[in-house]
Amino acid sequence: MAYATAHDDHGAPLGWRRWLYSTNHKDIGTLYIVFAFVAGVDEGMARLSRNPENDRSLIVFQKYRFCPETSRLPEDYAKTIAKTPGVADFLPVLVFMNNCGATIDLVVIHGAPPLKLRSFRNLTMLSGDFAAFERQRDAALVGRRVAERRGLKPGDTFTVNQVTVHVVGVFASPSPAEENVIYTPLSFLQYAPGRNSVGMVTQFEVRLAAGADPAEVSRAIDEAFRADRVPTDTRGKGVFESFAVGDLGEIVALANYVGYACVALVLMLVSTTTMMAVQDRVKEHAVLQTLGLTQYHVFGLVLIESLILGFVGGAVGAAAALATLQWSGLALATEGINITFAASGTLAATALGVALSVAMLASVLPAAHAARADIVTSLRQA
Repeated sequence: MAYATAHDDHGAPLGWRRWLYSTNHKDIGTLYIVFAFVAGVDEGMARLSRNPENDRSLIVFQKYRFCPETSRLPEDYAKTIAKTPGVADFLPVLVFMNNCGATIDLVVIHGAPPLKLRSFRNLTMLSGDFAAFERQRDAALVGRRVAERRGLKPGDTFTVNQVTVHVVGVFASPSPAEENVIYTPLSFLQYAPGRNSVGMVTQFEVRLAAGADPAEVSRAIDEAFRADRVPTDTRGKGVFESFAVGDLGEIVALANYVGYACVALVLMLVSTTTMMAVQDRVKEHAVLQTLGLTQYHVFGLVLIESLILGFVGGAVGAAAALATLQWSGLALATEGINITFAASGTLAATALGVALSVAMLASVLPAAHAARADIVTSLRQA
């Protein structure tokens, strides 16, 4: 109670300063949460482009089409693609989704032949049975993140826009984006109600033979279908995905400025909080100097206190954001391409490094002010 009724040298209650310190602590943690979330989206974009499978894979798509829902290639194109020099294998895929635009709740279903899917995708079954996927016509393998977001497990039934599937397994994948996909047999999705896709696929994923030149194989495939029923546009898988999420990438790049703004605000908050603490403890610092502490000691004490304030706030905020990114399964998607909000050791190290650097920068001036304060004048303050 004595502290609550104390007043500073201007006659204002000291309690408001303690309340402001507490508020600043919370604000610092909140700003770091925003920063870590923005950095997590950026990390997801980077992971999408770093996928090693992209270097040896091509996507054959319908020319002049963008959204997967509008690309329709004859399934029998597979015979010509298989004979193209440099092609080791291919995977026909029919894509179905609930929304072609940018969304955080995109449901993407890929229809693919079960036997080819097993060889093309490195899927680890977490529950259920891949053999059931091969046997059952309306079976579905659900990515781990979709299963967590939608609460799905083997034995459940799931319906999207008149397409109803039976979940027979939940899988994990080395690629976080892959865990946001649902797989069904190609023939089932072709005959699904309202699809009208018999004999058609959305795209062919081509795996290149060793030593094959991706540019030459792409040109050969497109030339083979240049005068056919449906001309094609073949690109490297990484190029295809980057083109598909191009507009979304611009939004993510713009969001980075929000992260920079959060860092700037943290710098101001830590600096302001430290300066207020210095002003409240002017007399204490003067007493410490009369007891033998040098200006360097006072400078170090203030610096350490500010570093703890900034680093702990940053660590708590970053930990909360990383835990949410890891367990929420959040993803941003457009045109059938998923960008998973990624939590990684690199992101954690970056967030902690930023927190420590900001705390250091914010504390230098207040610490110097405390160290250079005149002892006599400071002791006279109430």
